[in-house]
Amino acid sequence: MSIKYWEFEDAPFKEKLRNVSAREIAKLFFDNETEAYRFAALLLEVKKTKKLKLKDVPGTIPIATAKRYLDFAVQLGLLSHEGTVYELTDRFSRPFRNIASYIKAWMEAPPSEDLTTEFPAARMEKQKKRGGRV
Repeated sequence: MSIKYWEFEDAPFKEKLRNVSAREIAKLFFDNETEAYRFAALLLEVKKTKKLKLKDVPGTIPIATAKRYLDFAVQLGLLSHEGTVYELTDRFSRPFRNIASYIKAWMEAPPSEDLTTEFPAARMEKQKKRGGRV
């Protein structure tokens, strides 16, 4: 996790609240562009559909990878997992007050982001199968 505390001090934080995006949230937790893209894509999908099941994950993200990222979001307190459904929640850890406020502002904003332009260096296709059963 690579949280840059200076970005979430009061003055820069107020500037960030003007334009909230899933990219900023994903970049908090992942340095790798591809990992950040997949995490942001899943968060955005949950935001658009209100509830996400693993069978409804976008085709560009493998199911096992999606489950790993969604479970990570549950551990962070961004999502809740009841039965087979993932949905947005607001159980944020209190030490990161401004980060939690930023994520809450993103949750309340309308879902209109284009992740292909925000993560230009990310691999967006599935990796080919390397072995195992057919």
